[in-house]
Amino acid sequence: MAIVVLDVSWCVNGDWLVGVGSFDMTGPAAEVNMMGYANMDQVTAGIHFRLRARTFVVARSIDGPRIAFVNLDAGMASQLVTIKVLERLQSRNINISVQRFGDLYTEENVAISGIHTHAGPGGYLQYLVYSITSLGFVQQSFDAIVNAIEQSIIQAHESLKPGFILFNKGEVDNAGINRSPSAYLMNPEEERAKYANNVDKEMSILKFVDGESGNSIGAFSWFPTHGTSMSRDNKLISGDNKGAAARFFEDWAASNGRTTTTPSNNASVIEELMKKAEKIKATGGKQCSKTSSKSSKVRKNDGSLFVAAFCQSNVGDVTPNVLGAFCIDSGKPCDFNRSSCHGSDLLCVGRGPGFPDEILSTKIIGERQFLKAADLFTTATEKLTGEIDFRHVYLNFTDIEVEIDGNNVVRTCPAALGPGFAAGTTDGPGVFGFQQGDTEINKLWKQLRDSLKKPSEFQVGCQKPKTVLLDTGEMFEPYAWAPAILPIQILRLGKLIILSVPGEFTTMAGRRLREAVKETLISNGNGEFDDDTHVVIAGLTNTYSQYVATFEEYEQQRYEAASTLYGPHTLSAYIQEFKKLASAIAKGEKVAKPIASPPDLSSVQLRLVMDPFGESPPDGVNFGDIQQDVELPKDGWFKTGSKQKPTATFWSANPRFDLLTEGTYALVERLEKQRWTPAYDDDDFSVSFKWKLDNTTLINSLATIEWDIPIDADPGVYRLRHFGSSRSTINSTNIYFTGASRAFAVF
Repeated sequence: MAIVVLDVSWCVNGDWLVGVGSFDMTGPAAEVNMMGYANMDQVTAGIHFRLRARTFVVARSIDGPRIAFVNLDAGMASQLVTIKVLERLQSRNINISVQRFGDLYTEENVAISGIHTHAGPGGYLQYLVYSITSLGFVQQSFDAIVNAIEQSIIQAHESLKPGFILFNKGEVDNAGINRSPSAYLMNPEEERAKYANNVDKEMSILKFVDGESGNSIGAFSWFPTHGTSMSRDNKLISGDNKGAAARFFEDWAASNGRTTTTPSNNASVIEELMKKAEKIKATGGKQCSKTSSKSSKVRKNDGSLFVAAFCQSNVGDVTPNVLGAFCIDSGKPCDFNRSSCHGSDLLCVGRGPGFPDEILSTKIIGERQFLKAADLFTTATEKLTGEIDFRHVYLNFTDIEVEIDGNNVVRTCPAALGPGFAAGTTDGPGVFGFQQGDTEINKLWKQLRDSLKKPSEFQVGCQKPKTVLLDTGEMFEPYAWAPAILPIQILRLGKLIILSVPGEFTTMAGRRLREAVKETLISNGNGEFDDDTHVVIAGLTNTYSQYVATFEEYEQQRYEAASTLYGPHTLSAYIQEFKKLASAIAKGEKVAKPIASPPDLSSVQLRLVMDPFGESPPDGVNFGDIQQDVELPKDGWFKTGSKQKPTATFWSANPRFDLLTEGTYALVERLEKQRWTPAYDDDDFSVSFKWKLDNTTLINSLATIEWDIPIDADPGVYRLRHFGSSRSTINSTNIYFTGASRAFAVF
């Protein structure tokens, strides 16, 4: 497919001021539990590829109305993260005695959204139920995310310049299926008949164009599919399929349409490469290099930064494991209604398109999103024009009066989780003894529940037909287990409306919300809105409150319904309150200030994850020394695109001593004119950094670098290089080191 990043069909200047930013948010790559699967055994042990915070800012003038949208390679947004980011953006700079941005960026116009990868470090959310498996709050995880958001917003702000925004949409094929199809069938037949599929396949994309140069500077898209291509057993930090799609898109944009042909397989090329490899091998693979001993980064922001973000939408019941769910003992399809096998939830597991290779599945689902986004990007012609606007409000979701069917008034409930939550999903099975659809719990589990908190009679009645397994909304020791006060937000860019929701809406729940908001805008907008108005849902935004199922899906109590915290009328409450915001947008009216704001619980967080201890390498070796060098293939060289992987293991130290932000633990270098130059690093999909303790000593760290050689890698002589940091036990300062493998040839 042809790649066109340059776009000169538009006039200089533009309709808006546009800016983009991107910053490394990779957290601790060792010994920290991952957020998503709630699997105590899933602790970080390396990096598949780095995580980033990506931001766009659109403004009317340099100090005028604007919105900022931040997309995180994280499981979800966090209320505490939002609070601290805004504090930083509005904090005073002691050097100039003025606020950094004043009131330009507030909770009203900043949206912080997670892509829902299940392969990022946890410990950054403030409510207890979300930090149990991470052993409480992890400051290093939290700081990495907050710093990255702040820096990406600053980048986007400082790069603001006149430009254009183009919109396009189209269907993505085979990147998601419904993992709870029996629940979807509970929705009314006449409603289901309006849609061709039981998942939303439409991707919406924004193309940002610099009005001065005509260059495209960014692409932000919304499409629903879970970040569960990487399994609950994976221990490598990864952006999963959406992070991969972003990586592919940004690499594609950086190449500016350049294609690489595979070199011919002729004897002279091979002979020349092998001579170079032998020459470098004789020196021990430690020729002069320009790279720092601390870290080296392949990509730099040189003013031509291109940012591609793949944002999440109404993802609640959508899985990327598109081959379906099967029993791991028999290979037969799982029970349709329960997603179990012989009564066990643990045996029913979904399969991605690269089954049984989860990294291949991640790559395939990422590529399917990237390819559609690239197609929509290159063919986008609809210019967004009009107003920038936004509305935001905090609501106590534990007690909202909801009018349904004209005059019937119902209420939401304090948060609670049902037994279907404990069963997990086909993406990640939960606890033995539960199945999706359960509305009863056995005597033992009931006793355990009551020892934590026996639900009130009101709660039991309010949550029906859900049986309360965990009464999180009525649990406050040692601090709140679940959120009560949630933000909802609408951002407007002309005829594009972004709905920021703090959870995972199922497919039909999202459809109902979009339709209700669009209808409200049209009926109250005096012709300003019409059928061409685009409404997208930005899921997992600004905070996290689990799932939102329809009233009908709630009746079956599969995983998504059992995880709908605020009872059977949760969706109706969202629709009612979003319609109020939409009406205010359409009429140009303000909304009432919140009665209450969410708490800042940073001072009471449990912190049980211990800091790493100082390390010393075994006797006779130094940090960075080779423990196991690259093993050359029988014919002496590696072939591009083959299954051969150059791999080397180094004596190292715990990567938590320094996250090497905007740096790298793993580098692939290529020999060019007797100088080693960076070619790939741990921000690339093809390079993996793996950490573990040495099995012999149990106290010494080992770092393994693997390179899955891309099909378009340039022929030449390469080596693997490791960067790391140890910590002095005398003065607690960091000591940086590096090591290199033998050289090897690639063609």
